[in-house]
Amino acid sequence: MGNIDLVQLTQQTKKLTAMIVEDEKVTNELLSSTFKNFFSDVSSCFNGNEALAAYDKAKPDVVFVDIVMAGMDGIELSRKIREINPTQIIIVISASNDIEKISESIEVGVNSFIQKPIDTKKIIELLIGVAAMIAKKKKIETKTFSISLPLDIYDTVNRNAKA
Repeated sequence: MGNIDLVQLTQQTKKLTAMIVEDEKVTNELLSSTFKNFFSDVSSCFNGNEALAAYDKAKPDVVFVDIVMAGMDGIELSRKIREINPTQIIIVISASNDIEKISESIEVGVNSFIQKPIDTKKIIELLIGVAAMIAKKKKIETKTFSISLPLDIYDTVNRNAKA
């Protein structure tokens, strides 16, 4: 962790928004207040149903989700978010040691898993990872573009691209 430039990291993460989904009130408030130091906007939900309803409006860059929650658990929420947005960055923050649940969250395709209790070092490492994921995602997005060309020019460009 040694030479981490927190100012530079914060400049990267402050361009992003986050959603916290945690059913324990104190933990939710702690995560929300901590992440407000790093993200431009942090929305907070206390269960999967509330989060799913808020997700479309919030359109967060990163979703932090607990696995064990009443009603819709974090795995099911992650699965539903993946259906809406397959490239959504989802990070599980959980105290659960249940290997089955952890395996299932990996199958759903969560981007990262961090175990509670969370300390400053874990948060910084997590945010470095988030910044790297966002940079990679943006790099991929900038490589994909569309252009309208007349058909004869398109055929030439298409042939040249395949050559």
